[in-house]
Amino acid sequence: MAQAYVTETGSGGSEPGRQGSRLRRLVDGWRGDPGIWRRGIVTAAVAVLLTLVMLFHAQIPNGIGNLGSLIETFLPWLGVLIPVLFVIGIVRKSATALIAVLLPAVIWTGSFGGLITTKSSGTGGDLTVATHNVNAENADPAGTARDVAASGADVVALEELTADAVPTYEKALAGTYKYHSVQGTVGLWSKYPLTGTKPVDIKLGWTRAMRTTVNSPKGEVAVYVAHLPSVRVKLDAGFTANQRDASADALGEAIADEQVSKVVLLGDLNGTMNDRALNAVTSQMRSTQGAAGDGFGFSWPASFPMARIDQIMVKGVEPVSSWTLPETGSDHLPIAARVDL
Repeated sequence: MAQAYVTETGSGGSEPGRQGSRLRRLVDGWRGDPGIWRRGIVTAAVAVLLTLVMLFHAQIPNGIGNLGSLIETFLPWLGVLIPVLFVIGIVRKSATALIAVLLPAVIWTGSFGGLITTKSSGTGGDLTVATHNVNAENADPAGTARDVAASGADVVALEELTADAVPTYEKALAGTYKYHSVQGTVGLWSKYPLTGTKPVDIKLGWTRAMRTTVNSPKGEVAVYVAHLPSVRVKLDAGFTANQRDASADALGEAIADEQVSKVVLLGDLNGTMNDRALNAVTSQMRSTQGAAGDGFGFSWPASFPMARIDQIMVKGVEPVSSWTLPETGSDHLPIAARVDL
């Protein structure tokens, strides 16, 4: 008798090696590997160390080359190491490393994840302010002035002004801003009258900070403009920030003594909001970027921004939005904010 041999086809069968997703096959492969817990110990240790640095950066001493402040300046960038460690854990097939990498991932997300999304309300506000370190070596001060004025700001602060460039900035901004004052190397241009203008002593021996009252339609606003001393990273001296730190303390004292209830600080502080050395200022004021900004708002260097050392901070004023302006002829990006008085 003839027999028929039938081969089943279609969805009813498939080769065992093709069952499941790639991820499932990967997990199955690791399940029988006793080395997944022994491999990647060094990677796991690095992940734990990274976690400790992010958690306890304030306890890293500044006694040796201001190491704590240096780490805090670039603290968000530690997150770049997390995907690198994750990839190493995958390549090494190390469960220990992958679990350890979750620690810094959670800490970084809790600390900086909120900065990735926009917090701007997009509407409202009574006053738009901007600040820009124009760079003393700027080859096109007139163009830089026009770019900043195009932001639509009611009040503009400029830092690192040179005596030779001041007339150029004054001429370029005269059509937009009726009132202005230059004190040393900083200046303020305003659409509204200024009163009580004076330099602020930040312990440098020359003027790099000022204070004035902007008489806006919604009332008086005390506006400070400051350019704190520059910092450097040197092999023999570490993070040389002592002079900046002393100036920050002096600026903080001046703001604390301010009699006007609404205060805005504009300037290049040569430090980030994470830097403990600026506590005299940051402890009593809010960052518009942190409260209502778009993203991290890095402002320096302009060619590849890595840190927000240019700041707009407020006290007695509600931030509505904060953003970074397009590149000019400076090595800093200008920044702007809108606030509700």
